[in-house]
Amino acid sequence: MSDLVWRRRSFLLSAMAALAGPSASWAAVDPLRGVQRVTIALAARQSLYHLPLTLAEHLGYFRQAGIAVTWLPQESGAKALASALQGQADVVAGAFEHLFGLQHKGLSYQAFVQMGRTPQVSFGVAPRFEFRSVMALKGARVGITSLDSSTHWMTCQWLLQNGLLPEDVVFVEVGSSAGVVDALRTGAIDALCNPDPVMYGLEQKNEIRVMGETRTLVSTRKLMGGPVPGACLFARADFLQRQSDVAQALSDAVVHALKWLQTAGLTDILKTVPAPHWFGDRAVYLGAFEKLRESYALDGLIDGDAVRTAWRAHSRLPGRLNGVRLSVAPTYTNAFAVKSKSRFSA
Repeated sequence: MSDLVWRRRSFLLSAMAALAGPSASWAAVDPLRGVQRVTIALAARQSLYHLPLTLAEHLGYFRQAGIAVTWLPQESGAKALASALQGQADVVAGAFEHLFGLQHKGLSYQAFVQMGRTPQVSFGVAPRFEFRSVMALKGARVGITSLDSSTHWMTCQWLLQNGLLPEDVVFVEVGSSAGVVDALRTGAIDALCNPDPVMYGLEQKNEIRVMGETRTLVSTRKLMGGPVPGACLFARADFLQRQSDVAQALSDAVVHALKWLQTAGLTDILKTVPAPHWFGDRAVYLGAFEKLRESYALDGLIDGDAVRTAWRAHSRLPGRLNGVRLSVAPTYTNAFAVKSKSRFSA
């Protein structure tokens, strides 16, 4: 293909995307290789929360499925969702609970493959904080990734369960990058809710005292009243219809990674996960992984009962969707994960 022809084709593709407007899919075919390209927005890119995506990328499962992923990292799940709503990404990797707010607003989004069976976040207080009882938290500054993110919601659930209201504390948005630890160490916040390995590392160094967590199935049931879906991939329903091959490829790659994870040893994890994801301490990374191992999904399927439990818990949060009647069925589809499960015997 001549350079002139290439430039003309690139111009036409750009023009068509511009004419389609912000609601158009960003997924496209690479004209040189025939590879489907898709953009995924997410927070805490290097955390264990997104381990299935990291594995799918570095084990070559995305490539095997015929797709090339462009990552759009954000500081929180709420900001990742905002970037998708603005047309900057095709798919969001994040907490299932986002789907409730989207449906309530009349926005048709669906989760189509599950990565985690728990929210995988922890809440703890700094040792310097004089914690004699839960009531001592009144007025405390609590670090979260952002408002309307899973760290915010999980902290609210813990406060309510322990006799406090969300308005009893001061929420401070600290994101999910290196600044989180600095905020805790400098005293900018008194408590913190974040995913691992950050929380596990702070816990091992006695820099935080974990008060509540959703790392395991048991602890999640205790806090949420039953099993709930964790991290998942979700997108606009019309994207899933128009780009069903892309959605299927993403589902295949994730379920393939989940299948690999079921028998992976610690050495396998270290060989596959890039060193920057270890946050400078591979022992802490592996310790955090072992704590989370059971929380990862097995086959990518989303359980309807778990979704209903999540909705009941989410609707209890003050100022959220109290009294709203919501049909949870449209918030997810297992059409893609069922095929992936069959394909990889997950």
